[in-house]
Amino acid sequence: MKKEFVCISCPVGCRLTVWDDEGEVKVSGNTCRRGQIYGVQEFTAPMRTVTSSVPVEHGRQAMCSVKTAQPVPKERVQDVLRAIRALHVKAPVAVGDVLLEDAAGTGAQVVATRRVEDRRKYS
Repeated sequence: MKKEFVCISCPVGCRLTVWDDEGEVKVSGNTCRRGQIYGVQEFTAPMRTVTSSVPVEHGRQAMCSVKTAQPVPKERVQDVLRAIRALHVKAPVAVGDVLLEDAAGTGAQVVATRRVEDRRKYS
């Protein structure tokens, strides 16, 4: 079975064709080594970094952007998003703060990607 992907490893966006050749995954269409690695990964076990936002109690901003610190299996993205939707954090929040240690049992941490100060500090 052959699959086609657009590589997202660099700005070129190569059109990859990936297939299993007697137990060895082959990739064509890539112009760099990163495309080869991406094609094999996407064909065998696709992973995604999940981004979202969470409400911040007492924050100068109502929401804080977050992401998984490492990619999670593509089929677990919805589970991770449900876990993120259940989060409610209190200000202050710093970039890199771990807001969830093990998102939906994937082993991935959910970290803040935005600083949110406590609005009460400025009242």
